Amino acid sequence: MFQGRIVYRFLVGVARCVAPILGTGTGKIARGFKGKLVAHEVLAKWGKEKRDPHRATVWVHAPSVGESIQACAVIEALRARIPRVQVVFTHFSPSAVEFSGRMPVEVFSYLPWDLIRTTGSVLDAVRPDLLIFSKTEVWPVLISEAQKRSIPVALVGGSVPSNAGRLRQPIRSFMRATWQGLTLACAIADDDANRLQSLGVSPEVISVTGDPAVDAVAQRVSAVDVTANHLAPFYSDNRPTVIAGSTWNTDLKRLLVALEIVRTVVGEIRIVIAPHEPSDFGVSNLCERLEKRSWSTRTLKEVESIASVSGVDAVIIDRVGVLPDLYTVGHIGYVGGGFHRAGVHSVIEPAAARLPIIFGPQYRNSSAAIDLLKEGAAKVVTDAEGLADSLLSWLEDTKERSYAANRAFGYIQAHKGAAERTVDALTHLVGP
Repeated sequence: MFQGRIVYRFLVGVARCVAPILGTGTGKIARGFKGKLVAHEVLAKWGKEKRDPHRATVWVHAPSVGESIQACAVIEALRARIPRVQVVFTHFSPSAVEFSGRMPVEVFSYLPWDLIRTTGSVLDAVRPDLLIFSKTEVWPVLISEAQKRSIPVALVGGSVPSNAGRLRQPIRSFMRATWQGLTLACAIADDDANRLQSLGVSPEVISVTGDPAVDAVAQRVSAVDVTANHLAPFYSDNRPTVIAGSTWNTDLKRLLVALEIVRTVVGEIRIVIAPHEPSDFGVSNLCERLEKRSWSTRTLKEVESIASVSGVDAVIIDRVGVLPDLYTVGHIGYVGGGFHRAGVHSVIEPAAARLPIIFGPQYRNSSAAIDLLKEGAAKVVTDAEGLADSLLSWLEDTKERSYAANRAFGYIQAHKGAAERTVDALTHLVGP
């Protein structure tokens, strides 16, 4: 796959060259390119000026928010085990910027370009004792350059869905050497461990430790402040509420139709919608769509300003970072992505909030979604009518809803402890 490596480096180099042009806008893609342009400078500056040579240094990379939640749980457990550890955190998506700022790390940045010169210079400046990737995002040049410097490389929260593109050729062959470069791979479940092995990871370095995100989410939900501005109004006006998280337009096409059906049957119902990308335009457009359907609609910011949801049928979440909290005010959770090629988003947050969960047919990217279906804690739907039926069954039958909710919460309780198990496997790689 020598030619494949040449093509890869060429394409990354082209992306680096056009980044100044693509980074001139204000959209998500533009912000990402703009951040990557200076990432190597941010990290190299920290390494040269602020790195303490007498403390262990760990570089953790997670592409977006979901993986960052996994990584954060591992980082917190690692800090508890090794209090003086220095953590460098990188991400790939603009969605993770705000979350990164709240993580217990010394420095955070976008991931530098995966080019030999750029990556090598950052590694030489940061000098990590351990490089950690979250879920399945591994970068060929970064791992190769780490190997040259005898830096161990670990994967945490490793998950490979059965339909993952990386399992298919030619990506599988191209990435095999990269997967073989892992010193340790912590898989979420046995199926993930088997697929990691098929990708090229040596079976001797694979451990099944669970999903660290479960620990992070469970801790957050247990610490929710019901008096917070974004939560208190819902507790004072408790009508049947559906929390729809991380929705794409493909979700909304079914969801809005289903809600119309539900409303004709049960009367009062409230929907709280968190768009996957809560841009100003997207939020405004969604508010207009709901108002045209005669739903009294407010943004979360407006709800906070008046401290009330009285008379409000629909609330649109207009910022990131609050969705896990808002699941706690719901009766049913709908998780978006299941009608999108990307697959369903995290089902852990609503499960931790003790909600029964509904999602679309593209869910096999999530081992938790598969497990929750088996547990009777979730339902999968294929169209608006099926979604309406599922909502109505749980809204009208409180006993059935309570059973599903308890099964969801039980799943979370049974899967806690993954962060500690992961750190158990990692600690010997960090060094003294």
